[in-house]
Amino acid sequence: MFCEYMVSFTYSTLHNNYSIKFMKLEELLAKIKDELRLRNYSRRTINAYLTCLSDYFKYIKNIQKDPDIGLIKKYLLEKQEKGQSSQTINLYLNAIKYFYREIFKNNFPINIKFAKTSSKLPVVLSRAEIEKIINSIENKKHRLLVSLSYGAGLRVSETVNLKVRDVNLDELTLHLKSAKGNKDRLTIFPEKLKADMAELMALQHGNEYLFESERGGKLTPRTAQKVFEKALEKAQIQKEATFHSLRHSFATHLLENGVDVRYVQELLGHQNIRTTQLYTKVTNPNLKNIKSPLE
Repeated sequence: MFCEYMVSFTYSTLHNNYSIKFMKLEELLAKIKDELRLRNYSRRTINAYLTCLSDYFKYIKNIQKDPDIGLIKKYLLEKQEKGQSSQTINLYLNAIKYFYREIFKNNFPINIKFAKTSSKLPVVLSRAEIEKIINSIENKKHRLLVSLSYGAGLRVSETVNLKVRDVNLDELTLHLKSAKGNKDRLTIFPEKLKADMAELMALQHGNEYLFESERGGKLTPRTAQKVFEKALEKAQIQKEATFHSLRHSFATHLLENGVDVRYVQELLGHQNIRTTQLYTKVTNPNLKNIKSPLE
């Protein structure tokens, strides 16, 4: 059961004003959800912000119009002490800032620096390892799913959300709709997959998901991840790779082929080129050409 919070403030949406004395947590979250939807935030971001804010509200107990900076810092530090990643802590901070800025319309500065994110290099599979993984998959549709995810640099969510109408066999392109950040983009896929793609699409309608589950509808991301995990194990590859490593490998191999980093950025849909430049650290030929002094 949700607790009732003593809230005394004017809640302003894009269209309405609400004067609230008592409000249940679920009602407040519903209003925040409406505001996020009006501003066209992606479903994933909406769910993430609501989860973060629900936890934050339960922690502070009494919701005031002015943020308690000391309490927010204490809250985030406790998250850190529990082993939460820097990315997760930053997500909580973003959600809290959004709440006070956009819901309370409070411009009081929350001068808390974002947690330093990890600088770990992505796990990249070699071309030989990719081939070994793909060849270990007996199910033809599953093999195509993994092949396309690597060959087009797709996130797992993009793979399972891909529809027949989004595939252009003649131009060898995919139109990814409402991808991360709720943005559309075009990416490529290899000609060697064209025949298998055409065969899979032959008996499907344009609005159907390319990789449908046996019960109809799209596959879940977890199902696609399990397909990859089983293939990785069967191929006896010891790297700590995940489904997302297919995307990392796509980017790295393009750079190794001499593709300009700006084109790789566009294909991956990265907003900031610095995100794409991380892969240049993995594929730096100058470093690889240096010989160790140990003879």
